[in-house]
Parts: sequence; C-alpha cells; structure tokens
Amino acid sequence: MQAVLDSFVAGFPILLLHSSVTIAILVAGVLLYIWITPWDEMSLIRAGNTAASISLGGAIIGLALPLAFAMSASVSVYEILIWGPVTLLLQIIAFRIADLVLRDLPARIESGEIGAATLLVSIKLAVAAINAAAVSG
Repeated sequence: MQAVLDSFVAGFPILLLHSSVTIAILVAGVLLYIWITPWDEMSLIRAGNTAASISLGGAIIGLALPLAFAMSASVSVYEILIWGPVTLLLQIIAFRIADLVLRDLPARIESGEIGAATLLVSIKLAVAAINAAAVSG
C-alpha cells in the first residue's frame, strides 16, 4: 500500500502540471478560434442559435482531441508546450480551409442551419482524429 501512496504523491503534481498546461493551451486555442471565425459565435449562441453552438462545440472538441493525444504521448511538459500549439495551429488552419471551401457556411450558420453546422463539425472532428493519430504515432 505504501508503494501506491508514494507513486501517487510523486505523480499527482506531474498530472496537475501536464493537465493545467494542456488546458491553458486549449483555452488559448479556443479564444484564437473564436477571434478568427467570420461570425460571432458567442453573440449567436446567446441569441439562441443552435447551429453556432454546435459549430463551436465541435471546434472545442476538435481542438481538444489532438491536444489530449499530444499530452498522452509526451513525457515532459516541454513536449506538451511544443506539440500542443503545433496541433492547435494545424487544426485552426484546417478549420479555416473548410470555412473557405464552403464559402456560404458562415451565412448558413448565422441563419441557424443545423445541417451546415453538422457538416462543419464532421470536418473538424475528422481532421482532429487524423492530427491526434499523427501526433501520438
């Protein structure tokens, strides 16, 4: 039993550090994403726009997945600090490309079209899964 407690005492601060750093990177990524999107998600969500909420929720999950895998594959906080922002940058570039390819998407999300939000979330999560696998491989 003492070995288990010793392991916990040694590992818990590392867990807190790695989780805190990863969550801070995620928050920065979400704020950057909100800033660069062509629509104001928060205003739309406050106004009851479900499509904007679905889109932002998908973006948050899409940003978190590669970060989680980067944290999982890292042996030190320095690796998280290197790979975490890289995964965010790749995700945000992919999100912007999707926005540009599907040019009418911002207007469709602003008008509350769930179908457009679902397509966008699918793209975001597909790219997130690929980036997560790449960073942990």
